[in-house]
Amino acid sequence: MRRLVPALLLLAGSLTGLAVVPSATAVPACQPWHEQRVASGLSSLENLSFDGTGGLLLSAQKNGGSILRLTADGAVSTVAAKVGGPGGQVVVGRTLYFNTGDGTMDAVLGLLGQGTGTISSIDLDTGARAVVARKLVMPNGLIRLPDGSFLTSRDIGAPGRTTRVFPDGHTEVFAPAVTSTNGMAYDAARNVVYIDSTFNPATTISVVDLAHPDSAPRVISIPGFGPANSADDLTLGADGQLYVALNVAGKILRVDPDSGAQCTIASGLPFSSSLRFGSGPGWDADALYVTSFRGTVTRLTP
Repeated sequence: MRRLVPALLLLAGSLTGLAVVPSATAVPACQPWHEQRVASGLSSLENLSFDGTGGLLLSAQKNGGSILRLTADGAVSTVAAKVGGPGGQVVVGRTLYFNTGDGTMDAVLGLLGQGTGTISSIDLDTGARAVVARKLVMPNGLIRLPDGSFLTSRDIGAPGRTTRVFPDGHTEVFAPAVTSTNGMAYDAARNVVYIDSTFNPATTISVVDLAHPDSAPRVISIPGFGPANSADDLTLGADGQLYVALNVAGKILRVDPDSGAQCTIASGLPFSSSLRFGSGPGWDADALYVTSFRGTVTRLTP
């Protein structure tokens, strides 16, 4: 469902005339980044992370869903097969945590409020797998907080809120005022969580105070009709700036979390789904790596 909606919007010509206007006050200077294709033909890719030992881990949807490992020389291997609609990823040490239940049929069931998803884990050395949480409704993005709890977002179904899964297994709604949630990032310097919206009429990034998540968040607005932007994943760079993938609009934005100033650092990247700065051998720490539903990985370099 999440992949059909962007396609239908493009076919309907919903992108005509939409633009994010670069801000003259953006810091650093707003200039397009250099684009280079790293890989293609990897089926629909939902998310990525780096394993720290030279591997880029990918959530691929083909053949029941799998976790792939891409090395900088282009070699691709399978870490785990038939995991069931993998979504967001987080690497902690030598353990990969990832959502399942983010496939097309899960989206249909998610519209009905049925929880088919999990947070699962893989030991990257032994391959041992485990389940951390079950019965999650269409879990999409995934981050880990300092106390060891996880946040998993949900953009399909009403109202589409974020779930917090605590280390002891109990769950609760996180930031109930924020709906149609997708990309998330934790900012340790400010003790806030950034959450973007996908299918709401307006595209926003909510700045949630982690100490008071039930309070109304500060909101950063992104120009354009929400579903035609389809904000997907986001990440926080070492420069303190937010980087956001607009899936349908095919753009990557840089957003100042304090002023809200924003600019487009890349365009013409349709169905961009996730993005992270490089980490580990062979991956440039100054470059942003972007996945897409078209099965591509693109490197963006300032």
